[in-house]
Amino acid sequence: MGEKIEAVDPATGEKVRSFEVATDLQVEKAFSKSRGAFDCWKDLSIDKRCEYLERLRKIIVERKDELVETIRLDTGKPDVEALMSDVFATLSMIRYYEENAENILETEKRKTPSEYPKNSSYVDYIPMGVVAVISPWNYPFQLSVVPSITALVAGNTVILKPSEITPITGEKIMELFSKAGFPEGVFQVLQGGGRVGQQMIEEKPDKIFFTGGVETGKKVMENASKYLIPVELELGGNDAMIVFEEADLERAVKGAVYGSLANAGQLCVSIERIYVQNSIEEEFTRELIEEVKKIDIGTGRDVEMGPMILEKQIETVKDHVNDALEKGADLLTEIKKEGSFLHPIILNNVSHDMKMIKEETFGPTIPIVPFESEDEAVELANATSYGLNASVWTDDISKAKEIVSRLETGNCYINDVVKNIGSPHLPFGGVKNSGIGRYHGPEGLKSFTETRSVMINKNKGTELNWFPYDNDLYVDIGDLIEAKHGDVGLLKKVKTFFRLWRKM
Repeated sequence: MGEKIEAVDPATGEKVRSFEVATDLQVEKAFSKSRGAFDCWKDLSIDKRCEYLERLRKIIVERKDELVETIRLDTGKPDVEALMSDVFATLSMIRYYEENAENILETEKRKTPSEYPKNSSYVDYIPMGVVAVISPWNYPFQLSVVPSITALVAGNTVILKPSEITPITGEKIMELFSKAGFPEGVFQVLQGGGRVGQQMIEEKPDKIFFTGGVETGKKVMENASKYLIPVELELGGNDAMIVFEEADLERAVKGAVYGSLANAGQLCVSIERIYVQNSIEEEFTRELIEEVKKIDIGTGRDVEMGPMILEKQIETVKDHVNDALEKGADLLTEIKKEGSFLHPIILNNVSHDMKMIKEETFGPTIPIVPFESEDEAVELANATSYGLNASVWTDDISKAKEIVSRLETGNCYINDVVKNIGSPHLPFGGVKNSGIGRYHGPEGLKSFTETRSVMINKNKGTELNWFPYDNDLYVDIGDLIEAKHGDVGLLKKVKTFFRLWRKM
């Protein structure tokens, strides 16, 4: 018997199913099959590739309720959360690339310098090859399928390693792609943990797309560097919410509750720090406590917050909360744990020497930090090693834009939270320890291609810069430099260009 991983329902702690972990030989064979399939897949037109995406999208729509059940079994998250953030967001991205991929990847005509007469230029976007996608457990459907379909529509083949914590969803994804009729070897799934991920890197994929924790991401990058494999890292966040006194207080409170507690806080763009202007802090905190009391906790259709998926993550939350309390924070709600269900925890008098402000908690905590001025708010928000997402709350949009321009973050929202990650039109990714690269939008699709620059020269004669070198050529190039980049009159420029063009 080979190595196995167990799928555990986090809501009950019950073992659901066992899965065989891919052996080194199976990994090797998967890459061989993927490379063989690439030769045919890359030659398909983008329109043809999108036909496969369309079939996949329609199958997902037909089986959305079944998918929700699968995701709930793997993660325990509420049905609405699974449907909205995993299924709906994925469908939106598929549809976006169906409708836009051809235009995004079409050959682009580029300008050619005037000193290259009879030349034209263009840029092609060409597939990279085999892409390894290593996905996390918190949004096991969206964060597996979205990078996979992006790589596929760009003309690559894909090998997905879903998280060993959510293997049922990984198996379901493979089933959906097979049902959509993707050619053999174009998309494959390998089950397993770190060893399988490591072996995938040793097979030298043409790109690695990793979503997960910072430390693991650094190890992936280190191992990939041995072979100069391009790596895109979507890592953790420690996202700030800045609430100014002129903000719509009721809306800001509701946004804070949703942004902090969606998926029990197990979300890379979860609100992990709330900075509230001094003049409204007391009122904001009071209304926040009342709003949190309305949250229903459990599983199914009529709840807002599900369980923590990993016991290890619960221990991290406890550690961060205890650290804050030991350093002077005030606990405003009861610390309550029922099995794997951890109730929301609100704290104030929180400072930047506490773990929950410096690190990613990834749980249902809501720390509140007061500020006085705009400058202080920006300084506090930037005082972290992360830079994934942030939100600014104010009725003064000009002021909000100015604040946003000063924040060290890859993404930002004004007067809302979280769902900017779901816009297929916008690139998504972080700065600092939150990652490298962008996906989603036109930039995301192009990130799964190699850029090839091409120039065409229709000149029949000798080029100005060719051999032989002599003093006349030196003078000509000097005159060209003066005409193109120096402070000379228009008439002299025209005469110089005309004289040199006649030589080309």
